[in-house]
Amino acid sequence: MNLTLNNGVTMPALGFGVFQASPDETVDAVSSALETGYRLIDTAAAYGNEREVGEAIRRSGIARDEIFIETKVWISDFGYDETLHAFEKSTGKLGLDQLDLLILHQALPSRFDLTTGAYKALETLLSDGRVRAIGVSNFMEAHLEKLAAETSIVPAINQIEVHLYFQQRGVQAANAAAGTITQAWSPIGGITSYREGGPSAFDDETLKAIGASHGKSPAQVMLRWHLQQGRSALPKSVRPARIAENFDVFDFELTAEQLASIDALDTDARRGPEPEDITLETFGREIPDA
Repeated sequence: MNLTLNNGVTMPALGFGVFQASPDETVDAVSSALETGYRLIDTAAAYGNEREVGEAIRRSGIARDEIFIETKVWISDFGYDETLHAFEKSTGKLGLDQLDLLILHQALPSRFDLTTGAYKALETLLSDGRVRAIGVSNFMEAHLEKLAAETSIVPAINQIEVHLYFQQRGVQAANAAAGTITQAWSPIGGITSYREGGPSAFDDETLKAIGASHGKSPAQVMLRWHLQQGRSALPKSVRPARIAENFDVFDFELTAEQLASIDALDTDARRGPEPEDITLETFGREIPDA
């Protein structure tokens, strides 16, 4: 299942994420994902595992044009020249000349001048053919409006926290209105199992009941929910069995009633950091050169 971005580039709807995967785990995890059938791999400069993602891709023997590779620029490298250099850092670690998708990791509202400069660097990389698509992550409605006023290319992707308990419908609507695809991080609610603030998505009785009717797990139901509603989803795991389970979501379909019952579970409770709290003072850290 593919999605078509606003510049005509196609991208697999279901991808594989490596957030919190240590460098030692990443090569095996990505290798397992590629063997399973994933063709979208999502990483980030701040994850510290781009080099290992690149190694797994090389070991796979899969042709480069069959794998869609996405990474993110960290706030410490925001600014026009700094972000051009961040591209060199990431491609150097990944061992690539071109990225399929490069996005800004946070909005950095306290220094939006740097954010704007960083995005203009993405626009340059896009026009030069060094990236095939550009986008953002963790941008709220006001950030998207401000970015649109100061730049010329609409983000192809906005990667945000979306799971059954936190659906961010306002941001999703803003994305859709602009022609930006919503890409879900923590799409199966993994963050609900290790961050306090409410129940774990994996224990939800509604999901269990829907899953039982299809012979699927709650995680598979959640991923199917994303795909049927037009989102990209990036589940993550380092366990081969779970990696395979998360990919096995193309042989069933949720009913309209089942989709609506999942929609009704939204508690509007964010589990990740507040985008407004991301500042250079609290979250800045040096991203090493390749």
